Amino acid sequence: MFILVLVFLRSTGKKGVRQLSIFEVAIIIALGSAAGDPMFNGEFAIVPSLIVFLFILGTYRLITYLAAKSQTIENLLEGEPMYIIEDGMFTLKEDGDANFAKDEFFAEMRAQNIEHMGQVRTAILESNGQVSFLFYPVDAHKPGLPIYPKPFSKRSEEILNEGDYACTHCAKIEHLSVSSTCNRCGKKEWVLAIDTKREN
Repeated sequence: MFILVLVFLRSTGKKGVRQLSIFEVAIIIALGSAAGDPMFNGEFAIVPSLIVFLFILGTYRLITYLAAKSQTIENLLEGEPMYIIEDGMFTLKEDGDANFAKDEFFAEMRAQNIEHMGQVRTAILESNGQVSFLFYPVDAHKPGLPIYPKPFSKRSEEILNEGDYACTHCAKIEHLSVSSTCNRCGKKEWVLAIDTKREN
């Protein structure tokens, strides 16, 4: 059963887990269910599980074929790329809320040696879970929201010193001397923006 699972996964052409879509993860869960009983209990025959495997493989091939022929079906199964950052600021839903988990995204940015959002022109969350970044040129960066834990932890609704501050919700930069509401998202929490260049 283990060999059958490996053969099936190799037949998908994927090289790693991060390349899997939600649809393919569902297929793997179904495979695990079909393979589980024969692997743990010798009284269960392999042939019924093999039939299930062949059915799943046929279904997978059919759906991927239809997805290749129809953009609508592909978007339904794989999802669509989603803009997370545009012009150094988070994209927002109509209701004003950020549409992803910031902590996980900050970790992804730090892994790319990004120190603040002023270094990033555009970021796109791909349908396979990876994030694609477009950077400002080194000499064209601007102040941005810090993404490392220590500077970000200094966020507050009180402005004690005049300077450039980043809204912690949408990353808009404003020059403030007193406490204020972000005119983009309506939030009141700020953190001192930083302006370091990105290292290549």
